[in-house]
Amino acid sequence: MSIDAQQISGLLQEALPGCQVAVEGGAGKFQVTVIGEIFTDLGAVKRQQLIYQHLNSHIQSGAVHAVSMRLLTPAEAGQL
Repeated sequence: MSIDAQQISGLLQEALPGCQVAVEGGAGKFQVTVIGEIFTDLGAVKRQQLIYQHLNSHIQSGAVHAVSMRLLTPAEAGQL
């Protein structure tokens, strides 16, 4: 079973309403950028765990085997 960047983007947009989601990549390797208030008061590990909980079934199936993440609040994104 394979999954593409558009499918991951849709899955995360549904799971994280109000967030800006961008996903790039393919062949099991993806770069995920999510910007949202949901990350306020969460450290880096908790932010990643939040994303992984929505991708876990795809990771376990082998469809996703590498994910790099940029997970920011809107204030953090504005500082870039």
